[in-house]
Amino acid sequence: MIVRLLRLLVRLVVGFVIVSLLWVLAYRFVNPPITFTMIGDLLGGHSITMSWMPIDRIDPNMARAVIAGEDARFCQHNGFDVQAIEQAYQRNRQGGRIRGGSTISQQTAKNAFLIQGGGYVRKLFEAYFTVLIETIWGKKRIMEVYLNIAETGIGTYGVNAGAQRYFGHDASELSLAEAARIAAVLPLPKKRAAVAPTGFTRRHGGAIRRRAGIVRRDALDACLR
Repeated sequence: MIVRLLRLLVRLVVGFVIVSLLWVLAYRFVNPPITFTMIGDLLGGHSITMSWMPIDRIDPNMARAVIAGEDARFCQHNGFDVQAIEQAYQRNRQGGRIRGGSTISQQTAKNAFLIQGGGYVRKLFEAYFTVLIETIWGKKRIMEVYLNIAETGIGTYGVNAGAQRYFGHDASELSLAEAARIAAVLPLPKKRAAVAPTGFTRRHGGAIRRRAGIVRRDALDACLR
């Protein structure tokens, strides 16, 4: 009985590895048509809007803004920013607003392949898929997928759909201020707005705008060129 259970477990693990590898490899060339988060919106009665735009057409200000706001060492790390995780841990120990240390690569793995929530189990799978996309996709494809499937508002996915929703034009001509506002929405897209932002969103957007200038000056987005 135990031997049979072990054999079944091995088959399940091997099957999962094969399927996940093929899934990640497919998304290296095929754009993700839908995500579990989108499915959740549809099941909740919401419509969804996503308008895919290749990264070479998205204004460079957008990638600089998300690097400035979400992951300053995106081009340097291998998917996990140990320094950011340690800093988030220390801040969270001090109380106040909970901060995460997830990189853009980790967020992309979660958005493309997993559900929201799920605690430590989901985090384990997130780490696994992060390693795969860093190995199989590379930085430019990771950023491209992230910019196109990240939630930028209720039922709105991707920076192109977000730009059309908030500013009336597509993501190929975003100003730095507009890109920073979209980046400021990303951590809580269902509770923040990029148009006439107030409070924390306004302050965070201003900070992202300033840091995005540093990203450009110091070529922190060099891996995307």
